[in-house]
Amino acid sequence: MLDFEIFLSRIPGQTVICIGDLMLDQFVYGEVSRVSPEAPVPVIAVRREETLIGGAGNVACNLATLGARCVFVSVVGDDAAGETLRAAFDRHAGRVEPKLVVDCERPTIRKLRFVSEHYSSHLLRADWERVSPVPAAVEDALIAHVEAALPAADAVVLSDYAKGVLTPRVVRAVIERARALGKPVVVDPKGRDFSVYRGATLITPNRKELGEASHRPLAGLDDIAAAAEELRRTAECDALLVTLSEEGMLLKQALRQPVHVPANPVRVRDVSGAGDTVVAVLALLIATGADFEAAMRAANAAASVVVGKRGTATASALELRSQLLPAAALASEEKIVFDDAVLAERVAAWRKEGLRIGFTNGCFDILHPGHVRVLSRARAACDRLVVGLNSDASVKRLKGEGRPIQDVVARADVLAALEAVDLVAVFEEDTPIELIRRLRPNVLVKGSDYRVDQVVGHEIVEADGGEVVLVDIVPGHSTTGILKKSGKAPDRAGGPALPEAAKPR
Repeated sequence: MLDFEIFLSRIPGQTVICIGDLMLDQFVYGEVSRVSPEAPVPVIAVRREETLIGGAGNVACNLATLGARCVFVSVVGDDAAGETLRAAFDRHAGRVEPKLVVDCERPTIRKLRFVSEHYSSHLLRADWERVSPVPAAVEDALIAHVEAALPAADAVVLSDYAKGVLTPRVVRAVIERARALGKPVVVDPKGRDFSVYRGATLITPNRKELGEASHRPLAGLDDIAAAAEELRRTAECDALLVTLSEEGMLLKQALRQPVHVPANPVRVRDVSGAGDTVVAVLALLIATGADFEAAMRAANAAASVVVGKRGTATASALELRSQLLPAAALASEEKIVFDDAVLAERVAAWRKEGLRIGFTNGCFDILHPGHVRVLSRARAACDRLVVGLNSDASVKRLKGEGRPIQDVVARADVLAALEAVDLVAVFEEDTPIELIRRLRPNVLVKGSDYRVDQVVGHEIVEADGGEVVLVDIVPGHSTTGILKKSGKAPDRAGGPALPEAAKPR
């Protein structure tokens, strides 16, 4: 039996080294309604812009979002794009440790995409890159970073975009040192010569890459399985997994029949970065002790999550769990969202039905009668209630060391199980102001220990014609009080001193 609960519970304790080509992914979203008078090209009316960590960096982001730790090794140029990427990794502080070697002779890889939001299609992509092997000095620095991190690592990922970081020398050095220490190595390959990855644990080509590397037509699953076994032997790896887009995945291990799993049914919005998610989940599951088939099924589930999002996306542990576990156990978890696009889509559907959207927020570290009253009264004031939930990092900043008592998965699970709650939206900031700006609720609810002018976001809701509702609190009930009674109240020393109006409830 595939016990995914056990494997998923082990993820927070895993450390994965990822090495590969780093990119700055930029997206410009807008609408196209006319042709330029200057040339026969479409004009995009820009609505918003997005800057993301791409390439192998997206593998690191996936690992962090899933709750693991990643030591990320790559190369940047001495330029503004490189500085932007360094700053972007700060959002994953504590989960991603970037080891970025500067190569002054090349620019940081940058990809700028123009996307029509109405048609969900890419109009144009502009690339800044120099495709060539990194020099020997940079190779030395990359290998040194990996060697230093290997003893404490549980797995290694080689994310090859064929831009020059993973030279044959770097690949061989990483695989040989990792295998000598008994660390599994998962490779997302590029090129037609898989022998360079000789000795890796698992290699994950897509259908096109497999066809080019095997020099044979791939008409059906039998052809794919035969080509996979041929390349597995060539690369002397334990297993080879072929990603087949809408057809799912096929796994070929030594001395075993191939295993094929179909893709999960999903509305595909964007396939950008899906391969990064797959390789991240494979490495993590193998690190937790899962076999190749269990790891494949988890990766297949994670891929179905990210292709349902726009742009270079990641999958959270909650989203992965909701895809893997039986539907009967997931009714509450379907309410939990980390992704802004998914939140916007659900709320937009409610608005289309003419429903009144309510919002409240808090840390909800230990759920007590005071919380329940606020949530039930909030739901009574609207048709659909969205609860903003502070992330673990946010709670720690607000409440100090020792908090939260329960991690975000546990807190979100408990909230989502309540009948009064229709959606749980996790946010990283100290206050939900940005979430409120995106959500634009009709009703904003807080406890009566606030005044209306102290409630974060009151001006946004009132400007839209909405209202702020204050609910009478239950005296004598608070998380801090519960912890004091139990004798386990954490020392709040070092936590930020917040004005009363800024304290989340």
